[in-house]
Amino acid sequence: MLPCIEIETAPNPSAAVIWLHGLGADGNDFVPIVSELNLEGCPAIRFIFPSAPNMPVTVNGGYVMPAWYDIIGRDLVAQEDASGIARSATAIKEIIINEASHGIAYENIVLAGFSQGCAMALQIGLRFPHQLAGIMALSGYLPLATTLSLEKHPSNQSTPIFMAHGLYDPVVIPARAEASCALLEKLGYQVSWNEYPMEHSVNHEELQDISRFLRSVLIKG
Repeated sequence: MLPCIEIETAPNPSAAVIWLHGLGADGNDFVPIVSELNLEGCPAIRFIFPSAPNMPVTVNGGYVMPAWYDIIGRDLVAQEDASGIARSATAIKEIIINEASHGIAYENIVLAGFSQGCAMALQIGLRFPHQLAGIMALSGYLPLATTLSLEKHPSNQSTPIFMAHGLYDPVVIPARAEASCALLEKLGYQVSWNEYPMEHSVNHEELQDISRFLRSVLIKG
């Protein structure tokens, strides 16, 4: 199992948010955000922040850093590390399955990610064989897009997807994320597109929208 940081908003959680960090970060990266979210009305939630393994990253000169998969070029999609993505997907799915084995229903689990973590959240969530509560795709893109139509699972065809991106993002350019959103919509997914006047980051307005999204998918009835 990947090393994880866990935070529970109250005892005996019945929902979970698995939040995947970006390239070069670790599980600590989004921990401070939990206290900034408005989760009024939500059930008790376990936030889980896994850390990616260390590996050399080609685009950064082979420097070893936490990464879900190798980035071969700044284009991001011209040449993709399919085997690395598959390895991390297997490890992250173990966390989802572990939560279910501890009594949290799949339909109460949100898969979230930022940048490279966003790519992993989309890669896993759209192919996962049990319906999830939602997918949060922050400042990232859809990896291995050409295989999605063949590999997508009907269980998550109607799962709400929250996509958020900075208008001035120099790392994952807005056009890359917009193309991902367009493809998802073409394949019939329910995508909420949100953009903000920022670079490769998260701002207060986005946190408010994330709060609304979590409330919308985790408050039942």
